[in-house]
Amino acid sequence: MSPKLQSRTKAKPIGFISMAFLERTDFDALAHRFKVQLFNSVVGHKNACLIATENQVKQSNLAIFNSLVHIGSNPPLLGVIFRPDSVERHTYENILETKSYTVNLISEKDIASAHQTSARYPRTESEFKVTSLAAAYKDGFHAPYVESSPVSFGLEFRENFPLEINGTNLVIGEVKWLKFPEEILEPDGFADLTKAGIVGCIGLDAYTLGTIINRFEYAKTDKPPQVKA
Repeated sequence: MSPKLQSRTKAKPIGFISMAFLERTDFDALAHRFKVQLFNSVVGHKNACLIATENQVKQSNLAIFNSLVHIGSNPPLLGVIFRPDSVERHTYENILETKSYTVNLISEKDIASAHQTSARYPRTESEFKVTSLAAAYKDGFHAPYVESSPVSFGLEFRENFPLEINGTNLVIGEVKWLKFPEEILEPDGFADLTKAGIVGCIGLDAYTLGTIINRFEYAKTDKPPQVKA
Protein backbone atom coordinates (compact mmCIF):
# COMPACT_ATOMS: atom_id res chain seq x y z
CA MET A 1 0.00 0.00 0.00
CA SER A 2 1.27 3.46 -0.86
CA PRO A 3 2.18 5.93 1.93
CA LYS A 4 -0.69 8.13 0.74
CA LEU A 5 -3.18 5.31 1.29
CA GLN A 6 -1.62 4.32 4.60
CA SER A 7 -2.15 7.85 5.87
CA ARG A 8 -5.88 7.55 5.11
CA THR A 9 -6.64 4.25 6.86
CA LYS A 10 -8.43 5.95 9.76
CA ALA A 11 -12.02 5.03 9.06
CA LYS A 12 -13.92 2.70 11.33
CA PRO A 13 -13.43 -0.93 10.20
CA ILE A 14 -16.47 -2.82 8.87
CA GLY A 15 -15.38 -6.44 8.92
CA PHE A 16 -11.89 -5.53 7.74
CA ILE A 17 -8.66 -4.71 9.56
CA SER A 18 -8.85 -1.11 8.34
CA MET A 19 -10.72 1.04 5.86
CA ALA A 20 -9.25 3.74 3.62
CA PHE A 21 -10.75 7.09 2.66
CA LEU A 22 -9.25 8.95 -0.28
CA GLU A 23 -10.41 12.43 -1.23
CA ARG A 24 -10.22 14.09 -4.63
CA THR A 25 -7.12 16.04 -3.61
CA ASP A 26 -5.31 12.73 -2.94
CA PHE A 27 -5.85 11.22 -6.38
CA ASP A 28 -3.33 13.33 -8.30
CA ALA A 29 -0.55 12.31 -5.93
CA LEU A 30 -0.95 8.63 -6.80
CA ALA A 31 1.41 7.04 -9.33
CA HIS A 32 -0.21 6.89 -12.76
CA ARG A 33 -0.30 3.11 -13.18
CA PHE A 34 -1.43 2.67 -9.56
CA LYS A 35 -4.30 5.10 -10.15
CA VAL A 36 -5.29 3.38 -13.40
CA GLN A 37 -5.43 -0.01 -11.67
CA LEU A 38 -7.29 1.41 -8.67
CA PHE A 39 -10.13 3.07 -10.56
CA ASN A 40 -10.45 0.27 -13.11
CA SER A 41 -10.82 -2.34 -10.38
CA VAL A 42 -12.56 -0.64 -7.45
CA VAL A 43 -15.71 0.11 -9.47
CA GLY A 44 -16.47 -3.61 -9.40
CA HIS A 45 -17.07 -6.56 -11.70
CA LYS A 46 -17.40 -5.59 -15.36
CA ASN A 47 -18.04 -7.36 -18.63
CA ALA A 48 -15.12 -8.45 -20.78
CA CYS A 49 -15.57 -8.66 -24.52
CA LEU A 50 -13.62 -8.84 -27.75
CA ILE A 51 -14.45 -6.39 -30.52
CA ALA A 52 -13.63 -7.63 -34.01
CA THR A 53 -13.34 -5.38 -37.05
CA GLU A 54 -11.95 -5.45 -40.56
CA ASN A 55 -10.99 -2.45 -42.65
CA GLN A 56 -11.74 -1.95 -46.33
CA VAL A 57 -8.53 -3.72 -47.41
CA LYS A 58 -9.37 -6.87 -45.39
CA GLN A 59 -7.01 -6.25 -42.47
CA SER A 60 -8.74 -7.73 -39.43
CA ASN A 61 -8.36 -6.49 -35.88
CA LEU A 62 -9.35 -7.93 -32.51
CA ALA A 63 -9.17 -6.11 -29.17
CA ILE A 64 -10.40 -6.68 -25.63
CA PHE A 65 -12.68 -4.11 -23.93
CA ASN A 66 -14.31 -3.83 -20.51
CA SER A 67 -16.61 -0.89 -21.17
CA LEU A 68 -19.54 -2.51 -22.98
CA VAL A 69 -22.87 -1.05 -21.84
CA HIS A 70 -26.50 -1.74 -22.68
CA ILE A 71 -28.03 1.43 -24.14
CA GLY A 72 -31.48 0.18 -25.07
CA SER A 73 -33.56 -2.78 -26.22
CA ASN A 74 -35.88 -1.26 -28.84
CA PRO A 75 -33.94 -0.90 -31.01
CA PRO A 76 -31.20 -3.04 -29.40
CA LEU A 77 -28.23 -0.72 -28.82
CA LEU A 78 -24.82 -1.30 -27.23
CA GLY A 79 -22.26 1.33 -26.32
CA VAL A 80 -18.49 1.11 -25.89
CA ILE A 81 -16.06 3.69 -24.55
CA PHE A 82 -12.90 4.21 -26.60
CA ARG A 83 -9.84 5.84 -25.10
CA PRO A 84 -8.53 9.12 -26.57
CA ASP A 85 -7.32 8.77 -30.16
CA SER A 86 -3.93 10.34 -29.40
CA VAL A 87 -2.41 7.16 -30.85
CA GLU A 88 -3.72 4.77 -33.50
CA ARG A 89 -6.96 3.10 -32.38
CA HIS A 90 -7.43 0.40 -34.98
CA THR A 91 -10.79 -0.83 -33.69
CA TYR A 92 -12.24 2.67 -33.43
CA GLU A 93 -10.95 3.69 -36.86
CA ASN A 94 -12.25 0.51 -38.52
CA ILE A 95 -15.72 1.03 -37.04
CA LEU A 96 -15.91 4.58 -38.35
CA GLU A 97 -14.61 3.44 -41.75
CA THR A 98 -16.80 0.38 -42.34
CA LYS A 99 -19.72 0.94 -39.90
CA SER A 100 -19.51 -2.78 -39.09
CA TYR A 101 -18.16 -4.64 -36.05
CA THR A 102 -18.84 -7.54 -33.71
CA VAL A 103 -18.86 -7.81 -29.95
CA ASN A 104 -17.87 -11.25 -28.66
CA LEU A 105 -18.19 -12.42 -25.07
CA ILE A 106 -15.28 -14.43 -23.70
CA SER A 107 -15.29 -18.01 -22.45
CA GLU A 108 -13.01 -19.25 -19.69
CA LYS A 109 -10.84 -21.26 -22.08
CA ASP A 110 -10.10 -18.16 -24.18
CA ILE A 111 -8.93 -15.86 -21.36
CA ALA A 112 -5.21 -15.93 -22.18
CA SER A 113 -5.70 -15.30 -25.90
CA ALA A 114 -8.28 -12.61 -25.23
CA HIS A 115 -5.95 -10.80 -22.81
CA GLN A 116 -3.11 -10.96 -25.35
CA THR A 117 -5.13 -8.82 -27.76
CA SER A 118 -4.50 -5.86 -25.46
CA ALA A 119 -0.90 -5.77 -26.72
CA ARG A 120 -0.17 -3.02 -29.26
CA TYR A 121 0.28 -4.93 -32.50
CA PRO A 122 0.79 -3.01 -35.75
CA ARG A 123 -2.22 -2.59 -38.01
CA THR A 124 -0.82 -5.11 -40.48
CA GLU A 125 -0.62 -7.89 -37.87
CA SER A 126 -4.01 -9.36 -37.03
CA GLU A 127 -4.61 -10.44 -33.44
CA PHE A 128 -6.50 -13.41 -34.89
CA LYS A 129 -3.22 -14.68 -36.32
CA VAL A 130 -1.06 -14.13 -33.22
CA THR A 131 -3.52 -15.82 -30.83
CA SER A 132 -5.42 -19.10 -30.87
CA LEU A 133 -8.65 -17.26 -31.70
CA ALA A 134 -10.21 -17.94 -35.10
CA ALA A 135 -12.20 -15.51 -37.22
CA ALA A 136 -15.52 -16.52 -38.73
CA TYR A 137 -17.85 -14.60 -41.02
CA LYS A 138 -21.62 -14.33 -41.36
CA ASP A 139 -22.84 -14.06 -44.93
CA GLY A 140 -23.53 -10.47 -45.91
CA PHE A 141 -21.80 -8.99 -42.87
CA HIS A 142 -18.45 -7.25 -43.28
CA ALA A 143 -16.79 -7.72 -39.87
CA PRO A 144 -15.62 -11.10 -38.57
CA TYR A 145 -16.68 -12.62 -35.27
CA VAL A 146 -14.78 -14.87 -32.85
CA GLU A 147 -15.62 -18.45 -33.78
CA SER A 148 -15.17 -19.81 -30.25
CA SER A 149 -17.15 -17.07 -28.53
CA PRO A 150 -20.33 -18.44 -26.95
CA VAL A 151 -22.18 -15.16 -27.53
CA SER A 152 -21.54 -12.78 -30.42
CA PHE A 153 -23.32 -9.62 -31.57
CA GLY A 154 -23.13 -8.16 -35.06
CA LEU A 155 -23.40 -4.39 -34.86
CA GLU A 156 -23.90 -1.51 -37.24
CA PHE A 157 -22.41 1.83 -36.21
CA ARG A 158 -25.07 4.41 -35.34
CA GLU A 159 -23.56 7.30 -33.36
CA ASN A 160 -20.26 8.58 -31.95
CA PHE A 161 -20.18 10.94 -28.98
CA PRO A 162 -16.82 12.62 -28.22
CA LEU A 163 -16.60 13.27 -24.47
CA GLU A 164 -14.82 16.56 -23.97
CA ILE A 165 -14.23 15.92 -20.26
CA ASN A 166 -11.43 13.41 -20.96
CA GLY A 167 -11.11 12.96 -24.73
CA THR A 168 -12.77 9.55 -24.87
CA ASN A 169 -15.47 8.53 -27.35
CA LEU A 170 -18.75 6.74 -26.75
CA VAL A 171 -19.59 4.64 -29.80
CA ILE A 172 -23.14 3.30 -30.08
CA GLY A 173 -24.09 0.47 -32.42
CA GLU A 174 -27.33 -1.26 -33.30
CA VAL A 175 -27.44 -5.04 -32.94
CA LYS A 176 -28.18 -6.58 -36.35
CA TRP A 177 -27.72 -10.23 -35.37
CA LEU A 178 -27.06 -12.29 -32.25
CA LYS A 179 -25.46 -15.73 -31.91
CA PHE A 180 -25.80 -17.73 -28.67
CA PRO A 181 -26.34 -21.31 -27.42
CA GLU A 182 -30.04 -22.04 -27.18
CA GLU A 183 -29.71 -23.76 -23.79
CA ILE A 184 -28.85 -20.48 -22.01
CA LEU A 185 -32.21 -18.92 -22.89
CA GLU A 186 -34.92 -19.01 -20.21
CA PRO A 187 -38.65 -18.94 -21.11
CA ASP A 188 -38.92 -15.27 -20.03
CA GLY A 189 -36.08 -14.20 -22.34
CA PHE A 190 -33.36 -14.16 -19.67
CA ALA A 191 -29.97 -15.26 -21.03
CA ASP A 192 -28.13 -17.19 -18.31
CA LEU A 193 -24.53 -16.51 -19.28
CA THR A 194 -23.25 -18.63 -16.39
CA LYS A 195 -24.33 -21.70 -18.36
CA ALA A 196 -22.03 -20.66 -21.19
CA GLY A 197 -18.94 -20.10 -19.02
CA ILE A 198 -18.78 -16.40 -19.83
CA VAL A 199 -16.10 -14.50 -17.90
CA GLY A 200 -16.11 -10.98 -16.54
CA CYS A 201 -13.23 -8.92 -15.22
CA ILE A 202 -12.05 -6.79 -12.34
CA GLY A 203 -9.68 -4.06 -13.41
CA LEU A 204 -7.43 -4.62 -16.41
CA ASP A 205 -6.01 -8.09 -15.83
CA ALA A 206 -8.19 -10.16 -13.45
CA TYR A 207 -10.85 -12.43 -14.94
CA THR A 208 -13.81 -13.86 -13.04
CA LEU A 209 -16.59 -16.41 -13.43
CA GLY A 210 -20.03 -15.35 -12.28
CA THR A 211 -22.60 -17.28 -10.28
CA ILE A 212 -26.26 -16.44 -9.87
CA ILE A 213 -27.28 -15.98 -6.22
CA ASN A 214 -30.97 -15.25 -6.86
CA ARG A 215 -33.31 -13.93 -9.50
CA PHE A 216 -36.11 -11.70 -8.24
CA GLU A 217 -39.58 -10.93 -9.48
CA TYR A 218 -40.32 -7.44 -10.81
CA ALA A 219 -40.20 -5.10 -7.82
CA LYS A 220 -43.48 -3.49 -6.75
CA THR A 221 -44.16 -0.90 -4.08
CA ASP A 222 -46.85 -2.95 -2.36
CA LYS A 223 -44.89 -6.18 -2.05
CA PRO A 224 -41.62 -7.26 -0.39
CA PRO A 225 -38.86 -8.63 -2.64
CA GLN A 226 -39.94 -11.93 -4.19
CA VAL A 227 -37.38 -14.55 -5.27
CA LYS A 228 -38.28 -16.17 -8.59
CA ALA A 229 -39.46 -19.74 -8.24
